[in-house]
Amino acid sequence: MKTLALWFDYSCPYAYLASTQAEALAARAGARLVWKPMLLGGVFAARATPQNLSGTLSPQKARHMTADLARYADLFGVPLVMPAEHPRRTVSALRATLARGCDPAVIHAFYRAYWVDGRAIESDEVVRAVAGDVDLAAHRDDLRARTDEAIALGIFGAPTFQVGSALFWGQDRLHFVEHALAALPDSAA
Repeated sequence: MKTLALWFDYSCPYAYLASTQAEALAARAGARLVWKPMLLGGVFAARATPQNLSGTLSPQKARHMTADLARYADLFGVPLVMPAEHPRRTVSALRATLARGCDPAVIHAFYRAYWVDGRAIESDEVVRAVAGDVDLAAHRDDLRARTDEAIALGIFGAPTFQVGSALFWGQDRLHFVEHALAALPDSAA
């Protein structure tokens, strides 16, 4: 079966938008979707990218990005509310996601908490409400290893879709991702 990997961090609004489309895209392509949590801050550190990238934008570029996010949310028919506290720390939520086996229901619940409900996903209370009682410390090395894998692959941001060895960055590249999946034989892993 074909495989589509989605590299993500909850802190990225574009990754949230991509997450709302990924399952349908994979289904259309006859592919298995593999959720790949990574720590975007670790990727940024490895690439010498500012940790609060959106905070470095000029006012004009920030307005453009806000309009672009709203346009894609409207296009995809999904709610999107930029939290005043953005960006929030996502380490605990990502570790909880790994503890729950990257269950899509947990992933969607964390995204909803961050990008729709404006909840503090860095808080123990929200992590427990979404993922239950999980051992976050047990997944410290796993999250670091996945982040290191993303860096080694050349990933520089979220969302990144992976089809075979090809990487596609951004929710606005879904048509390229679908085309790449269509070009794979059905037995591609």
